[in-house]
Parts: sequence; C-alpha cells; structure tokens
Amino acid sequence: MAWVETQSASFTARHESAAGDRARAMLDALERFRAGLERAFPDTPGEVAVVIHPQYAQLAMAQPVLPLAQLVAAPASRRYFGGWFASGEVHVLDPEVLRDRASAVPDSREALRLAPAHEYAHLVIGRNNVDLPPPFTLRSFRDYLRWAWLCEGAATYFSGQHRHLGPAVARRLREGAPPKLPPSARDAALLGGAVFGLLERIAGREACADLARAPLDGAGAQSMIERAFGRPIAGVATSWRAYVDELAATS
Repeated sequence: MAWVETQSASFTARHESAAGDRARAMLDALERFRAGLERAFPDTPGEVAVVIHPQYAQLAMAQPVLPLAQLVAAPASRRYFGGWFASGEVHVLDPEVLRDRASAVPDSREALRLAPAHEYAHLVIGRNNVDLPPPFTLRSFRDYLRWAWLCEGAATYFSGQHRHLGPAVARRLREGAPPKLPPSARDAALLGGAVFGLLERIAGREACADLARAPLDGAGAQSMIERAFGRPIAGVATSWRAYVDELAATS
C-alpha cells in the first residue's frame, strides 16, 4: 500500500494511504496537545514528523531502541509502549493497532489512544531539558535508563496517561516486590507518572514542569525529588506509595 503525507500547522504525518482519516484526527489531537503544553514549556517544537506504522514489527525496526526499553519494563507496562521518539520525529502505531493492543478494561484503550501525545511530550521535555534525550546514543540510552522515572514519568503525566493506568498499576503491585521511590527503570512507565501526579496535588502543575526542566542532579534522584517536594525523601515516599495505591484502586 502506498505511503502518503498529511500535514497540519506543526506536524507532517507519513502513513499508509488508507489511514488518512486517522492521521488527520491524530494531528488535530497533537495540535491541541501542543497548544496546551505551551503554557508549561517555553519551547514546544514544530515541524515534527509523525510516522504512523501499521505493524509493531515495522515500528521496532524503525526505532530499535524501543524493544530494548520495552524489555527492561515491567510486564504490566509493555503493551503501553505504542510508539517511540527521535530528534524531530515521533513514531507511533496506527490508532486501530493501538486499540487492538488494549486490554479489556476501558482505561487501557484510553491510555493507548494517548500514545502519540506521550511521544510528543518526550520531544518537548528533551527540548527543554538538555540532559534528557533525544537524541539517543549508547550513553544517552544508559542515562535514559538511570533517569527513566523522570523521562517516562513526565511524558506519562503531561500526556494524561497516568490517569488511565490504574489496572496496569494494580497488576504490577500484585506481580512484584513493593515499588520504591524513585521508580526503577522497570517501573518508570507505570509509576513515574505518579511522582508528577503527587507533585501536582501538593505543589501544582507548574512545579511538575519545573521538575521536568530541572538539570539532572549529580547527587542523585532522591536529592532532586526532595528539592521538588520541599521535604525529606522518606515522607515523599510514604505519600507516593499511598498515591500509587490510590491509582491501583481505580482499576
């Protein structure tokens, strides 16, 4: 099937010709999302290519970092890796494929519907924080794993996905040891957003944008979290675990 382009003010989608209506709807949603992010970030990149893949295998071939990140992640989160990002590019699965990846619970479908916003959020966060990818190199991927709670947490929070991950969070809590703060690379995709969700509850959305833009702390993630929350890590961890339990209870 032939590939064609669909354009909007800030994005150019490349997709199979049969996916034209879905591509236009995706770009419209991304334009609205970009406009919303302008209130939180000084630089929201335009002229972004959005490549819509009809199969996961094709997406993985185009973005070979994706299967590596997915392999590291907890099993409960792997279905939600519906795309990836590179400099100036967002790669996502066709919306019909995203829908088919969802589990039987309604929130799963909604979380996957937000995959394009999640990947564009990565571009915005990387543009506003020089310490975070893109681009990806061997070194930056290692740093991504170390700071996955921040990279994935910010993208999950700003895309709105964190509000729809309750069933997956509940599964994660059943399947493994109790999570720790900051979430490991294994837990970042599911539980990193809870760091930002809790921070919004305590200090507001602007504090979440400040954390996403903050230079990475040489003293480590705990120091960064303490500074963002303005309290010792032990107290933040207790509140965060209660927030994670609250998310799981929505499943």
